[in-house]
Amino acid sequence: MDSERELRFYKLYEQLASLTQIVEEKPDIPRIEQILNEIAAMFRLSKGVTHFYRDPGAEERNEGETMISYDTGEVGKPVHTVRCVNRLMLITTMTVYMTENAQPLTEEEMAKLDLAMRTAVIYICRNRLQVIAEKLAFFDDVGYRNIRSFFRYITWKGQPGDFNGKVAINYNLRHFAVVNEKYGRAGGDTVLLNHYKHIENIIGEGGIVARLGGDAFVCICDQTDLPDILEYLNEAIVVVDNEGRTVRVSCCAGVFCIPDGYAVRVPNDIMGKIMHAYQVARNTAQGNIIFFSDMLMSDKERSRRIQSIFPEALLDNEFKVFYQPKININTGEICGAEALCRWFHDGNIVPPMEFIPVLEETNEICKLDYYMLDKVCGNIRQWLDEGRKAVRVSVNLSRRHMTNPELLKELIEIIDRHNVPHEYIEIELTETTTDVEFKDLKRVVEGLQQQDICTSVDDFGMGYSSLNLIRVVPWNVIKVDKIFLPLDGESPDSTRSVMFKYVVAMANELGLECIVEGVETASQLELLRQNGCYLAQGYLFDKPLPQSEFEKRLDMGKYKV
Repeated sequence: MDSERELRFYKLYEQLASLTQIVEEKPDIPRIEQILNEIAAMFRLSKGVTHFYRDPGAEERNEGETMISYDTGEVGKPVHTVRCVNRLMLITTMTVYMTENAQPLTEEEMAKLDLAMRTAVIYICRNRLQVIAEKLAFFDDVGYRNIRSFFRYITWKGQPGDFNGKVAINYNLRHFAVVNEKYGRAGGDTVLLNHYKHIENIIGEGGIVARLGGDAFVCICDQTDLPDILEYLNEAIVVVDNEGRTVRVSCCAGVFCIPDGYAVRVPNDIMGKIMHAYQVARNTAQGNIIFFSDMLMSDKERSRRIQSIFPEALLDNEFKVFYQPKININTGEICGAEALCRWFHDGNIVPPMEFIPVLEETNEICKLDYYMLDKVCGNIRQWLDEGRKAVRVSVNLSRRHMTNPELLKELIEIIDRHNVPHEYIEIELTETTTDVEFKDLKRVVEGLQQQDICTSVDDFGMGYSSLNLIRVVPWNVIKVDKIFLPLDGESPDSTRSVMFKYVVAMANELGLECIVEGVETASQLELLRQNGCYLAQGYLFDKPLPQSEFEKRLDMGKYKV
């Protein structure tokens, strides 16, 4: 190699070495490629091929990335290969080719070429490692952006004004276990991915969407895109597979419209707000999509207070059992009662709608349910010991219990501890708990019935799958929600009147005990008789009563009907 070419080589190599040492800043890739091409031409090469493998096994299977760094288009044969293996067993190889007509490399040229190739290979290996590290850090195993990716986006845009015109959303797909059960894990994964891609397409370059895990996601978008996103989250038709099958998917979502000039100190400034709004959407009847507001924050503080004082309140027996009688409208006899919880704290009554939804957010509601069952069993045992007429009492059970494999054992242990005959207990489950898989609900109901414990489905007709619920689960009792009870003066041909008629007829035909709650007027009572329903509960007879008042009703025995 003459001195001029040698000097040119060392200048190129010095530039290559300098550029490939840049780690913190993005290197000048076009310039690096230009230098490699000049070196390749200098050594009469026809082609340069680089392979990158994530591990030795991938190299054996030839499963890796292939990069053509230089190619004249002429057919050549390999003349030299360099292989680099780093500490993480990432493997990079580079092979260069020459045509048969080209002048062979001298020993000196081969040494210089080897030096340049090794420098390039080390850089490529390090560069690909950075790409892998990026994927491992900011994407999950399936390829979705993860929470770290979301937090990084927020951190990068943390200055006042960066989020002007932006909206943050936390959402999850409702009842997705049903999709997995119907279409299998592969179908469920496809639905999840297609749903994600659609949101990603709406957002475009104006924001980000990331997966928290399972079917839970967070995103930031432009406010101009919010109507399209909310419409899609409210209900979407998503493709399941290549056969064209589709499924309807809806979401629960918490939304925070970020004010102009809002400065994000830490990512949780935004995350905390959308997660709280989402929890409200998920656990209350306010709607599937809830916008964050200052009022929600005050509700959150109230929720925290309730959760903090609940354990001590339970120990202090601040929760009292009230009983609302169930009446046979033909005879006026008290045929049962529903146990309802009332909380007396610091001389005041805490409304159930203030503390029940809060406790439902955690497993604390399970402790309250067990407490109520224990008190009811104690009362029934007392009535039996006093020779007073006892009736079957229904006790509400939260859906939170469905994940407890020891539920049946624990319920029966409480009942048997008080030596209460099982026929005096009815376990009431709300029909709106459609997110619990039917097989779990069926297992619990069948287990209770094997112990001669009656089961009832509360608020029948309020959920999305009422008919399927009574088809799959062998209930004893249906409690018809008062929304189906026609108002005074309502036409017999009205939708509500017709639905009420057929719900009662269906229950009777299936051999299920049917009771209507919320009966408040004499005309409603007459409507029950006309439709063959003989059990009622409501203010027409009595409101929920404290134990002492309910005992007077038991002694009375009958109401005037």
